[in-house]
Amino acid sequence: MLMKLIPVFKGRDFFPHDLRLPFMKFKGPALGASIIAMIISLGLCLSLGLNYGVDFKGGSLIELKTKSGNADISGLRDKLNGLGLGNVQIQEFGTPDDVLIRLEEQPGGEGAQQDALKKVTAATSADYVQRRVEVVGPAVSSELRMTGFIAVAAGILAIVAYVWFRFEWQFAVGAVVALTHDVLVTAGIFSLFQIQFDLSTVAALLTILGYSVNDTVVVSDRIRENLRKFKKMELNELLNLSINETLSRTILTGMTAMGVLLSLYIFGGEVIRSFNLAMLLGVVIGTYSSIFIAAPLLGYLGVKRDWSDAAAKTVAATKASRAKV
Repeated sequence: MLMKLIPVFKGRDFFPHDLRLPFMKFKGPALGASIIAMIISLGLCLSLGLNYGVDFKGGSLIELKTKSGNADISGLRDKLNGLGLGNVQIQEFGTPDDVLIRLEEQPGGEGAQQDALKKVTAATSADYVQRRVEVVGPAVSSELRMTGFIAVAAGILAIVAYVWFRFEWQFAVGAVVALTHDVLVTAGIFSLFQIQFDLSTVAALLTILGYSVNDTVVVSDRIRENLRKFKKMELNELLNLSINETLSRTILTGMTAMGVLLSLYIFGGEVIRSFNLAMLLGVVIGTYSSIFIAAPLLGYLGVKRDWSDAAAKTVAATKASRAKV
């Protein structure tokens, strides 16, 4: 049956390649909306803050499983609130018989934190089995938070340096604005809805940077090719042509990634949910920024026409010298 279907799909084009959508016509409103979104996201992060997980603010995380039946969240909350342990967060974790408990950092250091864990264990041991315990001290959490932010910033700078080296400074400006937009807007959504922000979210942000710059480089490569091919074409028209020519690749790649991430978000369980959500948001936002930020910025910054000729001559000279050797 499968072999019979192969000829039907062989050579079939599922995306129109002759589109000429006027992206550059909306470059002003798109860039304006993106700048407003970045400012709002930054304001949310500074005012509401991020809902840091145990990794970043210290404390203990305990995963429990019921010995029989579903977990009684309300009964468990009443029981643990009476222990005097401060803010105790309790939530269903994946399945109705799994529970995740988060304890805030206890005053009194590591000894007080261990005592709090013993109290929770004693209060829950009759009905629950302890499956996992994670303890992060304040010094470690502060260091993790700082190194996480440094990793994201260093990732952006490294990508900008690469784009600048490979293309020209105007392309690097578009890349840094697009990448900053992707990270800020994703963080703003996490802040607005107070979604837990932990090390897995930082890993997702770094992955988003790689995904977004990949799209940006594909569009930039096509712009460079068209600069050599259409020497008399007006720049905005050339940029619009380049975006349309790479649109099928951008959309289909984004849809494929979103399909996988959406499935993982729904069925992957609570452990990787924040990671999947950050990735899903990042793919959507990164696809948007590749189309409406990175390339359209060149319409304002401009790009030297002779640069593409010089780059082509440099590449040809390098190939010729290698051939002689």
